[in-house]
Amino acid sequence: MDIIYSIDLLGTMVFAISGAMAANRKGIDVFGATFTGFVTAIGGGSLRDVFLNLRPIWVDDGNYLIAILIGVFISIVANKRLDRLARTLTFFDAIGIGFFCIVGVQKSLLHDSSVPAAVILGMFSSVMGGVIRDTLMNETPLIFRKEIYATACLSGAILYVALGSLNVDPGVNTFLSASVIFIIRILAVKYKFSLPVVGG
Repeated sequence: MDIIYSIDLLGTMVFAISGAMAANRKGIDVFGATFTGFVTAIGGGSLRDVFLNLRPIWVDDGNYLIAILIGVFISIVANKRLDRLARTLTFFDAIGIGFFCIVGVQKSLLHDSSVPAAVILGMFSSVMGGVIRDTLMNETPLIFRKEIYATACLSGAILYVALGSLNVDPGVNTFLSASVIFIIRILAVKYKFSLPVVGG
């Protein structure tokens, strides 16, 4: 199985876990947790595909739905343990957003998006699921807080485009750009880096 495809499925599962855990913390029932996990996992990629006039990949590939159901199941049966493993989930989440973002940029460029649009759509791929999750949970979305999250995705997406213009091997470019997103996100969480706040 292709490594990028495998990581994409893993990222989908981790996002489903994060969505279902958010619902679990709010005391929502099993259906609500499953729905929240589902929209968290597929929300960003589906929105990107809508902008690109494409059919979302999970519609044709049932493995994505299986990954989501596995993630929801894990969140339900091991919710308390997962809360104690929050750092581990942050680690996998950082991997997920890195590859989701770069895959989003690649797919957008493949379907004739302009470079700026491809960068933005790459970011959408990785963060919009979380925005939908937080909105459903009546919380301020992560990208509207001080945490460096979407900014990490934008940095990696811009790097991918820049290295692509220098004819860097696509596989190497994907790995390097996703790694930059991962490193920025992990360092931001560990050292509490944040952007300046507008206003007082």
